Amino acid sequence: MSDTDQRVIVFIDAQNFYRSARRAFFDDRADPARLGQFSPRRLGELLAGRDSGRRLVGVRLYTGRPDGYLQRKAHAANVRQTQAWEQAGCYVFTRPLRYPYGWPNNRDGRRPEEKGIDVAMALDVVRLSDAERACEIAVICSGDTDLIPAVEQVLDGDNGCTVEVAGWRSEHYRQRLSVKGHNRKPTTPGADRSEGDAKYVEPAR
Repeated sequence: MSDTDQRVIVFIDAQNFYRSARRAFFDDRADPARLGQFSPRRLGELLAGRDSGRRLVGVRLYTGRPDGYLQRKAHAANVRQTQAWEQAGCYVFTRPLRYPYGWPNNRDGRRPEEKGIDVAMALDVVRLSDAERACEIAVICSGDTDLIPAVEQVLDGDNGCTVEVAGWRSEHYRQRLSVKGHNRKPTTPGADRSEGDAKYVEPAR
Protein backbone atom coordinates (compact mmCIF):
# COMPACT_ATOMS: atom_id res chain seq x y z
CA MET A 1 0.00 0.00 0.00
CA SER A 2 1.33 3.39 -1.00
CA ASP A 3 0.26 7.01 -0.66
CA THR A 4 0.25 7.12 -4.46
CA ASP A 5 -2.31 4.30 -4.74
CA GLN A 6 -5.65 5.24 -6.25
CA ARG A 7 -8.35 5.46 -3.58
CA VAL A 8 -11.42 3.30 -4.17
CA ILE A 9 -14.89 3.77 -2.67
CA VAL A 10 -17.50 1.07 -3.32
CA PHE A 11 -21.17 2.14 -3.33
CA ILE A 12 -23.70 -0.70 -2.93
CA ASP A 13 -27.46 -0.64 -3.40
CA ALA A 14 -27.92 -3.51 -0.95
CA GLN A 15 -31.36 -4.83 -1.97
CA ASN A 16 -30.76 -4.34 -5.68
CA PHE A 17 -27.48 -6.24 -5.49
CA TYR A 18 -28.92 -8.99 -3.29
CA ARG A 19 -31.92 -9.54 -5.58
CA SER A 20 -29.68 -9.62 -8.62
CA ALA A 21 -27.47 -12.26 -7.00
CA ARG A 22 -30.54 -14.42 -6.42
CA ARG A 23 -31.70 -14.01 -10.02
CA ALA A 24 -28.24 -14.88 -11.29
CA PHE A 25 -27.51 -17.95 -9.18
CA PHE A 26 -30.68 -19.12 -7.41
CA ASP A 27 -34.45 -19.48 -7.70
CA ASP A 28 -35.62 -16.13 -6.34
CA ARG A 29 -39.14 -17.46 -5.73
CA ALA A 30 -38.28 -20.74 -3.98
CA ASP A 31 -34.78 -20.71 -2.48
CA PRO A 32 -34.18 -19.66 1.18
CA ALA A 33 -33.72 -15.92 1.73
CA ARG A 34 -30.17 -16.43 3.00
CA LEU A 35 -29.05 -17.45 -0.51
CA GLY A 36 -27.84 -14.38 -2.31
CA GLN A 37 -26.40 -12.71 0.77
CA PHE A 38 -22.85 -11.41 0.38
CA SER A 39 -20.14 -9.79 2.48
CA PRO A 40 -19.93 -6.11 1.49
CA ARG A 41 -16.46 -5.72 2.93
CA ARG A 42 -15.08 -8.74 1.09
CA LEU A 43 -16.81 -7.59 -2.07
CA GLY A 44 -15.16 -4.19 -1.70
CA GLU A 45 -11.75 -5.76 -1.19
CA LEU A 46 -12.26 -7.95 -4.26
CA LEU A 47 -13.25 -5.03 -6.48
CA ALA A 48 -10.52 -2.72 -5.20
CA GLY A 49 -7.89 -5.44 -5.58
CA ARG A 50 -8.60 -6.25 -9.23
CA ASP A 51 -5.66 -4.11 -10.31
CA SER A 52 -2.43 -3.06 -8.62
CA GLY A 53 -1.94 0.47 -7.34
CA ARG A 54 -5.39 0.68 -5.73
CA ARG A 55 -6.52 0.76 -2.11
CA LEU A 56 -9.99 0.49 -0.61
CA VAL A 57 -10.91 3.52 1.49
CA GLY A 58 -14.64 2.97 1.91
CA VAL A 59 -17.59 0.62 1.44
CA ARG A 60 -20.98 2.32 1.58
CA LEU A 61 -24.35 0.53 1.60
CA TYR A 62 -27.82 1.94 1.02
CA THR A 63 -30.90 0.00 2.10
CA GLY A 64 -34.52 0.30 3.19
CA ARG A 65 -35.54 -0.56 6.76
CA PRO A 66 -38.79 -2.41 7.62
CA ASP A 67 -41.11 -0.82 10.14
CA GLY A 68 -40.57 -2.03 13.69
CA TYR A 69 -44.30 -2.37 14.33
CA LEU A 70 -45.57 -3.70 11.01
CA GLN A 71 -42.67 -6.09 10.41
CA ARG A 72 -41.02 -6.77 13.74
CA LYS A 73 -38.95 -9.78 12.69
CA ALA A 74 -37.80 -8.19 9.45
CA HIS A 75 -36.95 -4.97 11.30
CA ALA A 76 -34.89 -6.85 13.88
CA ALA A 77 -33.07 -8.80 11.16
CA ASN A 78 -32.31 -5.57 9.29
CA VAL A 79 -30.90 -3.96 12.44
CA ARG A 80 -28.66 -6.99 13.10
CA GLN A 81 -27.44 -7.02 9.52
CA THR A 82 -26.72 -3.30 9.59
CA GLN A 83 -24.76 -3.65 12.81
CA ALA A 84 -22.70 -6.50 11.32
CA TRP A 85 -21.89 -4.40 8.26
CA GLU A 86 -20.88 -1.44 10.42
CA GLN A 87 -18.70 -3.64 12.61
CA ALA A 88 -16.93 -4.79 9.45
CA GLY A 89 -16.06 -1.16 8.73
CA CYS A 90 -18.83 -0.26 6.28
CA TYR A 91 -20.99 2.86 6.26
CA VAL A 92 -24.71 2.07 6.11
CA PHE A 93 -27.48 4.47 5.08
CA THR A 94 -31.01 3.31 5.95
CA ARG A 95 -34.39 4.77 5.11
CA PRO A 96 -37.83 3.49 6.23
CA LEU A 97 -39.77 1.40 3.73
CA ARG A 98 -42.93 2.91 2.28
CA TYR A 99 -46.05 0.83 2.96
CA PRO A 100 -49.23 0.77 0.85
CA TYR A 101 -52.33 1.98 2.66
CA GLY A 102 -53.88 -0.85 4.68
CA TRP A 103 -50.92 -3.19 4.26
CA PRO A 104 -50.83 -6.21 4.61
CA ASN A 105 -54.56 -6.39 3.86
CA ASN A 106 -54.50 -3.98 0.92
CA ARG A 107 -56.59 -5.27 -1.98
CA ASP A 108 -54.17 -4.23 -4.73
CA GLY A 109 -51.52 -6.64 -3.45
CA ARG A 110 -48.75 -4.05 -3.47
CA ARG A 111 -45.78 -4.73 -1.21
CA PRO A 112 -43.63 -2.37 0.90
CA GLU A 113 -40.99 -0.69 -1.22
CA GLU A 114 -37.84 1.36 -0.92
CA LYS A 115 -38.08 5.05 -1.69
CA GLY A 116 -35.19 7.50 -1.86
CA ILE A 117 -32.41 4.91 -1.66
CA ASP A 118 -31.20 5.56 -5.20
CA VAL A 119 -31.34 9.33 -4.63
CA ALA A 120 -29.24 9.10 -1.45
CA MET A 121 -26.70 6.89 -3.18
CA ALA A 122 -26.51 9.15 -6.25
CA LEU A 123 -25.95 12.23 -4.09
CA ASP A 124 -23.13 10.51 -2.22
CA VAL A 125 -21.49 9.32 -5.44
CA VAL A 126 -21.39 12.87 -6.77
CA ARG A 127 -20.44 14.45 -3.45
CA LEU A 128 -17.57 12.10 -2.62
CA SER A 129 -16.28 11.57 -6.16
CA ASP A 130 -16.77 15.00 -7.65
CA ALA A 131 -17.21 17.70 -5.01
CA GLU A 132 -15.03 16.36 -2.18
CA ARG A 133 -12.69 14.29 -4.39
CA ALA A 134 -12.49 11.60 -1.71
CA CYS A 135 -11.55 8.92 -4.24
CA GLU A 136 -10.02 8.39 -7.65
CA ILE A 137 -12.24 5.38 -8.42
CA ALA A 138 -15.94 5.03 -7.59
CA VAL A 139 -17.40 1.53 -7.95
CA ILE A 140 -21.18 1.35 -8.38
CA CYS A 141 -22.82 -1.94 -7.33
CA SER A 142 -26.31 -1.61 -8.73
CA GLY A 143 -28.32 -2.04 -11.89
CA ASP A 144 -30.65 0.88 -11.13
CA THR A 145 -30.78 3.17 -14.16
CA ASP A 146 -31.77 6.09 -11.91
CA LEU A 147 -28.06 6.26 -11.00
CA ILE A 148 -26.95 6.99 -14.57
CA PRO A 149 -27.15 10.83 -14.28
CA ALA A 150 -24.87 10.72 -11.23
CA VAL A 151 -22.40 8.45 -13.02
CA GLU A 152 -22.43 10.71 -16.07
CA GLN A 153 -21.80 13.80 -13.95
CA VAL A 154 -18.73 12.21 -12.35
CA LEU A 155 -17.39 10.93 -15.67
CA ASP A 156 -17.92 14.28 -17.39
CA GLY A 157 -16.45 16.33 -14.55
CA ASP A 158 -12.89 17.61 -14.17
CA ASN A 159 -12.28 15.65 -10.98
CA GLY A 160 -9.73 12.97 -11.88
CA CYS A 161 -12.23 10.27 -10.86
CA THR A 162 -13.20 7.24 -12.92
CA VAL A 163 -16.28 5.11 -12.44
CA GLU A 164 -16.57 1.33 -12.45
CA VAL A 165 -19.83 -0.60 -12.47
CA ALA A 166 -20.04 -4.04 -10.83
CA GLY A 167 -22.80 -6.59 -11.31
CA TRP A 168 -23.56 -10.30 -11.06
CA ARG A 169 -23.39 -12.52 -14.12
CA SER A 170 -24.32 -16.14 -14.77
CA GLU A 171 -25.17 -18.19 -17.86
CA HIS A 172 -28.76 -16.94 -17.84
CA TYR A 173 -28.58 -13.54 -16.13
CA ARG A 174 -26.48 -10.42 -16.38
CA GLN A 175 -26.77 -7.33 -14.20
CA ARG A 176 -25.31 -4.31 -15.87
CA LEU A 177 -25.67 -0.55 -15.59
CA SER A 178 -24.80 0.84 -19.03
CA VAL A 179 -23.77 4.45 -19.52
CA LYS A 180 -24.12 5.78 -23.07
CA GLY A 181 -20.76 6.71 -24.55
CA HIS A 182 -18.82 4.95 -21.81
CA ASN A 183 -19.06 1.27 -22.71
CA ARG A 184 -17.14 -1.05 -24.95
CA LYS A 185 -16.90 -4.75 -25.64
CA PRO A 186 -15.23 -7.10 -23.12
CA THR A 187 -11.46 -7.33 -23.28
CA THR A 188 -11.34 -10.29 -20.89
CA PRO A 189 -13.99 -12.84 -19.83
CA GLY A 190 -16.38 -11.25 -17.34
CA ALA A 191 -15.12 -7.68 -17.73
CA ASP A 192 -16.52 -4.87 -19.83
CA ARG A 193 -14.33 -1.79 -19.85
CA SER A 194 -15.33 1.67 -20.91
CA GLU A 195 -13.52 4.76 -21.99
CA GLY A 196 -14.93 6.17 -18.72
CA ASP A 197 -13.60 3.72 -17.26
CA ALA A 198 -16.78 1.81 -16.31
CA LYS A 199 -16.39 -1.90 -15.69
CA TYR A 200 -18.60 -4.88 -15.44
CA VAL A 201 -17.13 -7.43 -13.03
CA GLU A 202 -18.23 -10.78 -11.76
CA PRO A 203 -17.81 -10.93 -7.96
CA ALA A 204 -17.23 -14.30 -6.36
CA ARG A 205 -20.32 -16.05 -4.96
